Amino acid sequence: MKIGFIGLGTMGSAVAMNILRAGHELTVWNRSREATKPLADAGATVADDPVQALQGEAVFSMLANEAAIRAVGLDGPLMAKAARGLVHSQIATVSPAFTREIAAAHAAAGVGFVSSPVLGRADKALAGTLTIIVAGDPASVEKVRPIHEVMGSKVVMVGPDPESANLMKVATNFMMAAAIEALGEAFALVRKAGLDPRTFHSLTEAQFPGPIYQGYGRLILDRNYTPPGFSLRLGLKDVDLALTAGAEHKVPMPLASLLHDQFVQAMAHGMGELDWVAIAEVVAARAGLESLQPTP
Repeated sequence: MKIGFIGLGTMGSAVAMNILRAGHELTVWNRSREATKPLADAGATVADDPVQALQGEAVFSMLANEAAIRAVGLDGPLMAKAARGLVHSQIATVSPAFTREIAAAHAAAGVGFVSSPVLGRADKALAGTLTIIVAGDPASVEKVRPIHEVMGSKVVMVGPDPESANLMKVATNFMMAAAIEALGEAFALVRKAGLDPRTFHSLTEAQFPGPIYQGYGRLILDRNYTPPGFSLRLGLKDVDLALTAGAEHKVPMPLASLLHDQFVQAMAHGMGELDWVAIAEVVAARAGLESLQPTP
C-alpha cells in the first residue's frame, strides 16, 4: 500500500519503521526534519509538507497532543487536499471529545477516519507487537486493517464510533498510572522498613505477572527512568484526559485526581522528560527516603 505517516516521535518513528520494513511504500513528514533521517535511510520518502503524506491510500498520524494535531491541520483543514479515498488512522492518545470533532471534520471532507490508539512501548512498536484499539466506519477500518495487522499482534475492535477507541485507551492508561502509583508506594514502604526491594520484586512477580507490574516494577527498583519509554509529561496529559472523560460521563475518579497531583509535583521538579514511572520518586521523597530531584 501507499502510506503516509505524520509524527515521528519515539513511538511514531518505531511504528513507521515497522510499516516500512513490511514492504509498504511510505512517505513521512515531521515538524523536525531531523527525525525523518533514519526512515529516509531505510527507503522512505520524506515529504516537504504534510499534504504530501495525504496522497496515498492511507495516512497514519501520531502527534503528541491535540494542540499538535491542530497545528498541523489534521483536525480538518488539510482534508480538502487529501487524495480521493484516503483513510486517516489516528493512533495517538487524545480525548474522546476531540475525536468526535475531528471525525466530523473528516466526514464533511469525504475522508475516511479511524481512531486506532495503541498500547505498548517503542520496542513493541518496532517489533510489530502492539495492541491496537480500533473504532470507525467498517469500510474505512477494513481498508487500513492490513497495516494494523503489521503494527500489532492484537487488534481489538470496539465499534463504529471513533471516540470509543479513545475512551478505551484513556481508561487503560489511567489503570497503568494507578499501577505505577501502587508500585511506588509499595516499594517505598519496603525500603523505609529496611527490607530488600529486590526480594520484594521477586516475591510479587508470581502474584502480579505481566509487563505492568513486572516491567514497571523493575524500572522503579533500578530507578531507571531514561531514556523514557513514555514520558512523565505525556503521562500527566493522559491522567488529565481520564479526569475530563470522567467529568463528561459523571464518573467520580478520586484516584485520577491524586495521580494528577503526583504528576504535577514531579513536573515542578523538572522530571517531565523522564519515564512516567518516575512518579515513584515523589512517593519516595514523601516517605523521607531522599530529596525529590531530577534523576539522571
